[in-house]
Order: sequence, then structure tokens, then C-alpha cells
Amino acid sequence: MSFDRALRCRECGREYPLAPAFSCEFCFGPLEVAYDYDAMRGRVTRESIAAGPATLWRYADLLPCDPEFRVDIGTGFTPLQRADRLAEAVGLRTLWLKNDTVNPTWSFKDRVVSVAIARARQFGFEVIACASTGNLAHAARAGMEVYVFIPDDLEHGKVVGSAVYDPTLVMVDGTYDDVNRLCTEVSQSYPWAFVNINVRPYYAEGSRTLGFEVAEQLGWRAPDACVVPMASGSLFTKIHKGLTEFSTLGLIEEPRTRMFGAQAAGCSPITTAHQAGTLNFVPQKPNTIARSLAIGNPADGYYALTTMGETGGGAEMATDEEIVDGIRLLAETEGIFAETAGGVTVACLKRLVQSGAIAPEEETVAFITGAGLKTVEAVSGHVTDPLRVPARTEAFAEALAERRSEAAAPAGVGAR
Repeated sequence: MSFDRALRCRECGREYPLAPAFSCEFCFGPLEVAYDYDAMRGRVTRESIAAGPATLWRYADLLPCDPEFRVDIGTGFTPLQRADRLAEAVGLRTLWLKNDTVNPTWSFKDRVVSVAIARARQFGFEVIACASTGNLAHAARAGMEVYVFIPDDLEHGKVVGSAVYDPTLVMVDGTYDDVNRLCTEVSQSYPWAFVNINVRPYYAEGSRTLGFEVAEQLGWRAPDACVVPMASGSLFTKIHKGLTEFSTLGLIEEPRTRMFGAQAAGCSPITTAHQAGTLNFVPQKPNTIARSLAIGNPADGYYALTTMGETGGGAEMATDEEIVDGIRLLAETEGIFAETAGGVTVACLKRLVQSGAIAPEEETVAFITGAGLKTVEAVSGHVTDPLRVPARTEAFAEALAERRSEAAAPAGVGAR
């Protein structure tokens, strides 16, 4: 069963019936789902969770939808893997990677979409739409009509990754902010479930499952620090909310996790505000290779900044060059090929440790939210060239000797 009981304004606290709505009628603040935690206690236990499927639906009692309407294609309960080689490279003793590249469409967004579609079906919607929040493979499985709105400069891999499920793909001239603005306007005229507009309160709750999983996979405890990529800031706040809810239900001790956000320098309104010591961010025009994080006017920016302050965390930003280096470092040390957001996370993790913001002894979890095959353009010109040889052993031996000689040469000597 579901223990969601109302929608509550995050600003004024007014409550509304559970409906496809996303803003308060009184103060225009954002709405989020409120739960009956008292009723959950005793019903939601470590044992009941462990008895569930090896997907995010093991937390069905904690999600804002009736499990009867779920579409389960294997999303969630992704690996939390120890990353000793990367830890050594950045200066940490204990580092874990929450690897969401292995979700069905290689992105953490499968989580939020899965929950949004379940709730949309529960509301009776037959058409699902989104502003570039994943390819809605779950909707294809459910047989729903799909509309996906994307910015016109979206990476080719992501375009194909959406188009293969045969939605109506709408390419919009402009940035993610332009796409979101258009979708908000369109949602007023069409009776569709927009996962990040009129069903956004339910959609956003799917990100909490990352916090749930980390706590469970660590043996029912919270880490010392989390490093999370930020676009709207919603993922960042919901991971922390998930850890806090587990404590509220008595599943883990009170978390003392410090939350750190990661952004690209070319679109860093939240990080810039944090480093300036203010809760008032200034919108930015995105200019970065990390397009999945390129939201210049983040809807949850204020709440992300508040969470940083409450937990004693912080934020960092990474240049495009550092993002590429982060992608390569993650692949070379831990065998994970991440998209640009993953490069942002690794690059900012490195900066946070080097600056002393995260101490070497703090057990840290870094969130890798998408697979690199979605953004191959970012690194295609920065990887090692192949050896090209005739089909003869001696030709291979000669080429190999030359490559090894170049690798052993001092920087700048023998380089191409």
C-alpha cells in the first residue's frame, strides 16, 4: 500500500488533495508529497524491504503511488561499489560509487520516470510527456502515448536513445530552460501527464530511492558525505530526504551526512551562490559540455542551498577540461564509463578533497548518474588513438615498441 496522504507546499505548509498539481494556489510555492510516517512505522521494516524485488519497487510502501500501477523494467537497486583506486587518486580512504549507469536506459532518470508514470496511470492519464527527462521506456512498456521535448543541441546518443522507443520527439530551439518553459505552457492546453510539471511532486520522489539504497547497501547506515551532481537541485535534496526518512522510521540512526553538490563551471548558479555565502542564486545562461546539468534557473536551487547549510556540506564546480579528465579518471580507475555529469561529480570530488572540504577519513559516496555512451562526443577527441598495423607480427611488434617508447618519454618529447 501507499502511505502518501497529501500534497504540501514547501513554503507556506498548506496541504492539498493528492492530484496532478505542482504549485500552491496561495503562495505559488512548490508542492511535494506528505506521508503518514506514524502509519509506516512497524509496517516498513528492514525485513519487509529486503523481501521485495531487486528494483526500486522494494521501497513501494515509501513511494507516492499504488504499486498496482507500477511498470517494473528493472530500474533501481543498482550497485554501490567500493572504489579504492579512485579513492587513492583523489586522496580518500573510503569511497563508494553509486553506479546508476546500469539502469535500463543507463540513467538515474529511470527512477523518477518510473514513479511518475505509475502515478500518472493511477490518475487515469493516457498520454505522458516530458521535458527531456529520459526516454520514457517505461511508458513504452505501459503502451502509453509519449511526447518528449528536447533542446536542439542535445547529444546525438540521447536523441537516438529517446527516438528508438517511438515517441513524438519535439526538438526545441533553445536550452533546457526554454524547453521547460514551453512544456509548462503546453501543459495548460493538453490533458497530458508532464512528468516534470503537473506530476512533478510524484516524479521527484523517485530520487529518494538512491538515498534508501545507499543506506541499505552500507548495512543500514548513512555515509559521512555524499557528492551529487546538480541540475535543478532536486536530486540533491531528495537523496538527503531519503536518508532522513529512513532515520524517521527507525531503519537507520540519525544521519550526519554532509551533502556536497557538483556543477559545471559553465552552468553553476547553485555553486556560485553557495560560494558567495547567499541563498539567492542568480540564473545563468548555460555554456558547458555537461548538457544534462545545464539548467540555468534551477527550480530547487534554494532548497539545495538550504540542505548544504543544514548538513555542513558545500558545493564545487568543474571546467569542461576537468569534466573530461573526470570521465577518463573514473573509467581508468574503476571501469565505469560515465556521461558528462559523472565527469562533473568526479572532478568536483577531487576539488573538494584537495581543498579540505571533505577530509581524507570521511566515508564518501559519489553518485554516477548516467552512462558515457550517451555523451561520446565529449571524450571522442581525448582518448588514446588505436595502433594501426598491417596483419603481420613484426609490424605489430614495431608499432608496440614505438607506442611504449612514446609513453616512457618525458612530457612533450615524442608527443604527437
